[in-house]
Amino acid sequence: MKVLHINAGLEKGGGLSHIVNLLTEAKIENADFELLTLADGPVAQTAKKAGIKTTILGAQSRYDLSVLKRLTKFINRGNFDIVHTHGARANLFISMIKKQINAKWIITVHSDPLKDFEGRGMLGNIFTKFNVLALKKADGIFAITQNFSDLLVEKIGIPKTKICVIYNGIFFHKNSELPKKYAHPYFNIINVGRTEKVKGQDLLLKAIKNLNDKNVHLHIAGDGSEFNNLRALARDLGISSQVTFHGFLTQKEITKLYQKMDLAVLTSYSESFPLVLLEASDNLVPILSTDVGDIEKMIPDKKSGFIAQIGNLNDISKKLKLAVTTNKDDLEAMTEREKEYLMHAFSMKNQLVAIENYYKLVLGENSGKLS
Repeated sequence: MKVLHINAGLEKGGGLSHIVNLLTEAKIENADFELLTLADGPVAQTAKKAGIKTTILGAQSRYDLSVLKRLTKFINRGNFDIVHTHGARANLFISMIKKQINAKWIITVHSDPLKDFEGRGMLGNIFTKFNVLALKKADGIFAITQNFSDLLVEKIGIPKTKICVIYNGIFFHKNSELPKKYAHPYFNIINVGRTEKVKGQDLLLKAIKNLNDKNVHLHIAGDGSEFNNLRALARDLGISSQVTFHGFLTQKEITKLYQKMDLAVLTSYSESFPLVLLEASDNLVPILSTDVGDIEKMIPDKKSGFIAQIGNLNDISKKLKLAVTTNKDDLEAMTEREKEYLMHAFSMKNQLVAIENYYKLVLGENSGKLS
């Protein structure tokens, strides 16, 4: 079974990690997977460093439709059984050539397709409609949470039979393989994610203000359209001295930051299945999240982490205070318990097996037998 994964190429966050992790696991297991990106960028660069077979199509702009003919030829001449797209632009490009390619087409829905272009005016509404049409054309869809699956069925009208729920995974490390933690004077909190409204970092800054604890220091690792607004908000709240805005960091740089972190926090309004929390847990950092996606699958009980209500500043402040005031030994025990659970539930090996089984199902449904 020959599979081509396609992405626009400009991903920086969880989407990049998911694609590279999946193709790395496929390489380990000798699966015939490769990657094509529409343009050069972080995805292609990271994949090449990981030794993944990667082709860059060379699109000259975000919507360079002149590459469609080349894309069609590449897919058909490569004799791929499955084309698997990640992201709205990759979906759009394949939807436009669907009738010309021989491969079956599968999409992974990494985020809420009705919110991907939210707040971008008329153009955003047009792109949302195109993305929804693409989802309806695909032969199969991976939803990375049950919530996303329900949304696709109830709000977009995708048949349940076309959707497979598979949760994201990562490569976990043995604790003995992790670098030692740095001694540090503060209670350090890290938020990893794009600085966009959907990520709710404004709520996190306000919750830090509500804590009124000068010993707490927040590190925000990520960039985006709200970056300068968030810095201004920190100044207005009088907490600039307690917040470090790192901008975009590589995975290696984030891993180094984890060595001096006491808590990882997400205050998002919407998430799929946040890999950044899996990565924090792998690095023995306790986690706190709003109840986005299927977060209860990741944090199954109060002994495993902290969950706050979406958009509720009072509850976020309350849970943040609970985490900050929890005894250090109890936090460490929580972290070790959580990592043990996640290692068994969300390994890359399990994810690859589930994905390959669904590929076979899609091919089998269309050929009359499982391949």
